[in-house]
Amino acid sequence: MPGIFITATDTEVGKTLIAAGLVNFFRNQGINAGYMKPISCGKDNDAVFVKQLLKLKDPLSLINPISLPYPLSSLAAARKAKRKIELKKIVKAFTILNKKYELVIVEGVGGAQVPITEEFMVADLIKLLDIPTIIVARAGLGTIIHTLLTVKALQKRRIKIQGIIMNGYRGKGLSEESNAEIIFELTKIPILAKVPWLT
Repeated sequence: MPGIFITATDTEVGKTLIAAGLVNFFRNQGINAGYMKPISCGKDNDAVFVKQLLKLKDPLSLINPISLPYPLSSLAAARKAKRKIELKKIVKAFTILNKKYELVIVEGVGGAQVPITEEFMVADLIKLLDIPTIIVARAGLGTIIHTLLTVKALQKRRIKIQGIIMNGYRGKGLSEESNAEIIFELTKIPILAKVPWLT
């Protein structure tokens, strides 16, 4: 497969660390893996962090073709910046990275149902890039409904879901003990990992 899209049930779920970790994991398996963040919103740019963390030599303009200065949804950030999000620019950058790497880990922005334009969601971007996805979900209370809705939105578009990563285990609350098992029971999508809370 040319890439894997790392999406999530919500914002601030831990996509960035999971995406960076997966690039490192695949590299350790002997796979030439790259990283891409198609859209970033806010001054604290995840793409800059990952570029430095993984010592990536690709230009930031290729790793992160759309950078918006406001910490809002893509649609709201683009409106406030009075800019139009050019999907062709994202596809072009992905195509270039795809020629360089065996596998590109693509980190989404917010959750799968976050609007990029008035009629185009993050889930539609996954479909446009034509790659499978991994869902990053919270470990604690409330994650079941968010995960089920995310799965439904992706399946509606016939996007292949490779699995779910449960992120942010703190060892607190009964829900952490059962959420992963219930999500698997209801979706039949494999739980790929359970990741502890990282400060």
